[in-house]
Amino acid sequence: MALSESLTADWLRQRFPLAWPSVVVSEAPLQLREPVAAAVLVPIVVRQSGLTVLLTQRTAHLRDHAGQISFPGGRCEAGDDSPIATALRESSEEVGIEPQQVEVLGTLPDYFTGTGFCVTPVVGLVLPPLNLRLDDFEVADVFEAPLEFLLDGANYRRESLEIAGQMRTYWAVPWQEYFIWGATAGMLVCLRESLLGTG
Repeated sequence: MALSESLTADWLRQRFPLAWPSVVVSEAPLQLREPVAAAVLVPIVVRQSGLTVLLTQRTAHLRDHAGQISFPGGRCEAGDDSPIATALRESSEEVGIEPQQVEVLGTLPDYFTGTGFCVTPVVGLVLPPLNLRLDDFEVADVFEAPLEFLLDGANYRRESLEIAGQMRTYWAVPWQEYFIWGATAGMLVCLRESLLGTG
């Protein structure tokens, strides 16, 4: 059966919890300081036309990852009892996805960013209607890309960039006019490998 025919909400449910090794996933050498705990929601929207992944574009004035494509999420706060709680709270604040709309499937391995964050990606199914409300301070745009496209390894490429005198290599996956790269693309690669068992 082709992947496009099997990509359903039930197909995803059957794959969680994911069996992945206890490894560090990182886009850069780890910093000496203690990483900041954060979490993001990987929102897989259940559309009649097929499953999509909702992504945001961060506003240009933010201190960390300004202008980049990202999942809704942010730093863990004292009132959050788990990374899942952080991801659900941040998604509600940033784009208006309410916790009761999300069927949490599980998590991916923690992802350490070059900016000093330890990010827990929380994968969840989101049921429309979304009725999105964007936080104008943090979110410049929101869009959905087909899950089938994001699970196709042929759409990914490795690129390099010099930052502070050091060459950094990262994943990138262009979609229409959007350029998904860095931590978000790295987490998508982890999702693909975890679901399909491909390197």
